[in-house]
Amino acid sequence: MEILEPKDTGYKIGQVEGGVPVKMWTKGVSLEDRAREQLENLSRLPFIYKWIAAMPDCHWGAGATIGSVIPTKHAIIPAGVGVDIGCGMLAARTSLRASDLPDDLSAIRSAIEHAVPHGRTDNGGPNDRGAWKNIPKAVEDAWDILAVNHSLIVAKHPKLEKANTFRHLGSLGTGNHFIELCIDEEDSVWIMLHSGSRGIGNAIGTYFISQAKKDMETWKINLPDMDLAYLPEGTSNFNDYWKALMWAQKFAQTNRDLMLKAIVEVLGKSKLPPFEINSEVVNCHHNYAALENHYGVDIFVTRKGAVRAREGDMGIIPGSMGTKSYIVRGKGNPESFHSCSHGAGRAMSRGEAKKRFSLADHQKATAGVECRKDADVIDETPMAYKPIDAVMEAQKDLVDVVHTLKQVLCVKG
Repeated sequence: MEILEPKDTGYKIGQVEGGVPVKMWTKGVSLEDRAREQLENLSRLPFIYKWIAAMPDCHWGAGATIGSVIPTKHAIIPAGVGVDIGCGMLAARTSLRASDLPDDLSAIRSAIEHAVPHGRTDNGGPNDRGAWKNIPKAVEDAWDILAVNHSLIVAKHPKLEKANTFRHLGSLGTGNHFIELCIDEEDSVWIMLHSGSRGIGNAIGTYFISQAKKDMETWKINLPDMDLAYLPEGTSNFNDYWKALMWAQKFAQTNRDLMLKAIVEVLGKSKLPPFEINSEVVNCHHNYAALENHYGVDIFVTRKGAVRAREGDMGIIPGSMGTKSYIVRGKGNPESFHSCSHGAGRAMSRGEAKKRFSLADHQKATAGVECRKDADVIDETPMAYKPIDAVMEAQKDLVDVVHTLKQVLCVKG
């Protein structure tokens, strides 16, 4: 890939032999070779529309590059969306002030951890602490609405029936998923969280990635990476995947809404002044696909680790468990297909972070934050991520910053 840096633009252009261009908002931010190779492979697919857009948090991912925007005509790549379908962020400003919070937030963290299932034990079995044992009424009611279309999906694809559904609805998960209390530049307290479609989304993604690969073998289509296996529009698998995808994205959004309600209830029972949510709740996906119109053409836009940023769209760009996060407003930049980054982006693998950083490093990086400070979260330590300030600078033509948040409490799975 030959890299050009045109003047008066916020991006670099990667010229790929035999492929469409790759527009990269990566000025001042590192981009690993493996991610660049993935972008090249994507750009050579025959159904890519105009160009690939790479966000400043771009890094290698299973199947397709995390931090990429993939516009396609008449086809979709299931691994481009990935297996955490509908993963995204929610943020809500409360009427609480920083001075309303106690100096010691450990009791509030424990209460949130008790109220929202998180993590994973028992290999995801009956005693998994990351799933409900006794389903709350709010979760039951929400599942009743989702269950109708779920039954249609599993009737046609019974292998999906055993996946966790309502036991995961309203739960956090593991890895980089989190719940935070943050303080903004005006000392207002925010609730912010990150999660997706949990077990059922994983099952849907995994199943249709496999179906796409089988189709490629049947049709004898050779790809540079079999994870780029695609479903052509109009085929039975495409139609079924699209319906399941839209359903899983709704599940993910509902999942985040339920967690917000649970956290508000927990805080209401804590020794805090009465409060309310006093802003519009921002609830946005960053692993998903949508049918959109760009440059006058209806296309499928897959955002794997990217947020929609049409003019006026509100979005959330988190840093890490020890750095700043941002509430942003989209500028509607057409060249990024109205997109921005979904976070800071990993600077290294989880394994590399565990080798490179000590528990003391992690404790120092998360000083002042009520959070886990044990060896099992070193892979999520702030130093494992790209500098959020550089990431934000690289996309200043994509979004405006509305609020700057700094967490004071973080719950990790």
